[in-house]
Amino acid sequence: MFRFLTGGESHGPALTAIIEGLPAGMPLLAEPVNDQLRRRQGGYGRGARQKIETDTVEILNGVRFGRTLGSPVTMLVRNRDWENWQGRMRIEPAEEGMEEPAAITVPRPGHADWVGMIKYGHPDLRNVLERSSARNTATLVAVGAVARLLLVEFGIRIVSHVTRIGSEAAPAVEGMTADELYEKAEASPVRCVDEGVSERIVALIDGAKRRGDTLGGVFEVVTFGLPVGLGSYVHWDKRIDGRLAMALMSINAIKGVEIGMGFGVAEVPGSQVHDAFYVGGDAGVQRLTNRAGGTEGGITNGEPLVIRAAMKPIATLMRQLESVDLSTREAKPAFAERSDVCAVPAAAVIGEAMVGITLAQAFLEKFGGDSLDEVRRNYEGFAATYHNAAEK
Repeated sequence: MFRFLTGGESHGPALTAIIEGLPAGMPLLAEPVNDQLRRRQGGYGRGARQKIETDTVEILNGVRFGRTLGSPVTMLVRNRDWENWQGRMRIEPAEEGMEEPAAITVPRPGHADWVGMIKYGHPDLRNVLERSSARNTATLVAVGAVARLLLVEFGIRIVSHVTRIGSEAAPAVEGMTADELYEKAEASPVRCVDEGVSERIVALIDGAKRRGDTLGGVFEVVTFGLPVGLGSYVHWDKRIDGRLAMALMSINAIKGVEIGMGFGVAEVPGSQVHDAFYVGGDAGVQRLTNRAGGTEGGITNGEPLVIRAAMKPIATLMRQLESVDLSTREAKPAFAERSDVCAVPAAAVIGEAMVGITLAQAFLEKFGGDSLDEVRRNYEGFAATYHNAAEK
């Protein structure tokens, strides 16, 4: 079973992740993980924090000579801003005569501040925001990068692009290979493959920054090369589409997820929704459309997996919203930590990571073994089964 835990606070010493269930013999080095961490920090509209941090991972155990051992893998990402926060985020109790930092008691609308203070009984919302911060998605991207290294061993590629920010939307992308989609998205400062729309989005972000406002949007994650058979219809919590939706909704600020046509299926008759079968292909049948987006009955169907997520505008505004000081019950503007104007391009990278983690878990459930060679034998044996069936 591929599972993981993360730990750490936004301004603490470091972020950590422990992964269990990786097969032995899988190639794993820091640099491919660092590549994904760099992508997460990019994108037009990011804030000052990205100029302070240059995220790199340290692999502490579970790997020897570039290959996994089958034991847990521990990764660490140091917070380079920690040296400026040691007084406010010290682990030890305050020494005698030491003044503790003033509590933050004015919650920001749209954040976990107020609900976190109520749930955990914290008198200082710093205790909430440090863990609820999107800074902690760095560990998710690190874990996702490891998951992708497993999937790529079997020809599975995960690519994302931004389809909308604010009022600007790009036309649908069809017929691109994984390489083409990746290259076009990475060439854009907002990870949008349409150059004209990309330029207009940059202008939108500039305008929002001048107004002290923020912008949300939509990104799409496409997975190429998936086999038939990941997930299951036999239990509600095994359905791959439900698991993917949960994974993406767990990302900070994501408020909606759709697969394939998504909400568009409610607008047209069934003849324009379902993907007909035709003779051909490796399994004896093929599709000429992919309206379902790569899943049927809670199981991957061998077509590209197409999933989109909607991100709300970031809740920390420089033009502060109204709030209440919980210590005095007086009306006050919301507390404002430094923030991005738009983080949709970065959220797309985090989305890739969460899709990768979910698919790696399902892949190992289906084909798992103690070593990469054993996983490969299981995978190839299954592939041969339905290819042979097509030949009979």
